[in-house]
Amino acid sequence: MILRSVGGIDQIPAAAWDRLVGEGGSPFLEHRWLRLLEESGSASDETGWYPQHLTVWDGDTLVAAAPTYIKTHSMGEFVYDWSWAHAARQLGTGYYPKVVVGVPFTPATGERLLTAPDRPRAPLLSALVGGLQELSRATSCHGVHVLFPTEAETTALEGLGAATRLQFQFHWEDAGYGDFEGFLAHMKTKRRGELRRERRRLAETGVVCRVLEGDALRDEHMEQMRRFYVNTADRFGGEIYLNDKLWAGALDTIRDRLQLVFAYDGARPIAGALNIKKGDRLYGRYWGFTAEVPFLHFEVCYYQPIEYCLKHGLVAFEPGHGGGHKYPRGFEPRLCRSSHWLREPRFDRAIRDYLVREREAVLTQTAELLAASPLADA
Repeated sequence: MILRSVGGIDQIPAAAWDRLVGEGGSPFLEHRWLRLLEESGSASDETGWYPQHLTVWDGDTLVAAAPTYIKTHSMGEFVYDWSWAHAARQLGTGYYPKVVVGVPFTPATGERLLTAPDRPRAPLLSALVGGLQELSRATSCHGVHVLFPTEAETTALEGLGAATRLQFQFHWEDAGYGDFEGFLAHMKTKRRGELRRERRRLAETGVVCRVLEGDALRDEHMEQMRRFYVNTADRFGGEIYLNDKLWAGALDTIRDRLQLVFAYDGARPIAGALNIKKGDRLYGRYWGFTAEVPFLHFEVCYYQPIEYCLKHGLVAFEPGHGGGHKYPRGFEPRLCRSSHWLREPRFDRAIRDYLVREREAVLTQTAELLAASPLADA
């Protein structure tokens, strides 16, 4: 077997890469998604995402791969390790550059170390980890960080020496609700009434929502969504990760994965959310607005996607990272993970000690949230 790192996803045949991802794999690991990010320049050398995708070949056959970047900052990762960088400086060592395995700007769990379905996985995982560590040394990086791997992957990486960090996100999962009223019927009485009141008050303003997907999507919809995204990022001081070229090319590249929820005041679109769908899961990615209307965000970003999932037989909706507003509206905490190797021994030990304590705090908090869930008395 031969290991190679390549400076762009376009240097890897799409069919070979997607064979490793598989039909059940994350849509964000698909070759076309990564190509869209890189070819648009949203994830590029200029933005501090230097592609160095690690691949393992058996002759002319790609048998393993990892979406890999050299990073000079921590923006767009959602693991929030800036305090680690500060601690490294205090110890007199470096933190950047670092090797990051993951999908730019995408805090969604999925396999990060891809292996051929017809090959034993363990030796290929070992080869990939060895290759990542060698890449770290060869590029003078200070560590390797695998972001949002699956639970099974995390366990395997622990066996190969990684330290695990736990976080949690709020996800919605269908428990056989049938429809939105069935979902509400599983909520505590007070919360059920509050959700109904939120939806009713928005409807009384005359705002109407519409789901757009497939052949209904037009270039003007993507341009409007781009304006929503940029306007909202500017208003709240957020980072604009996706550039104009990405928005312009999205329909041609990932139309079948895209879903937009638009809110209209008459004929005028005033808010929108961009979601990604694959298989039986829906993923919330971006939202924006140009008019402030009470409860608009909850309808566009939460209630409409939940209704869509129930109507179309999707089992889960992952609306992204953070957002305490999700919890009282029927989203429950689900653990997510990252795996880390730090090259400086003292710093590595310090981070591992910290992660043990942080893990207990995260597990305690998720248990408390689950016990007090609005769905807990169903």
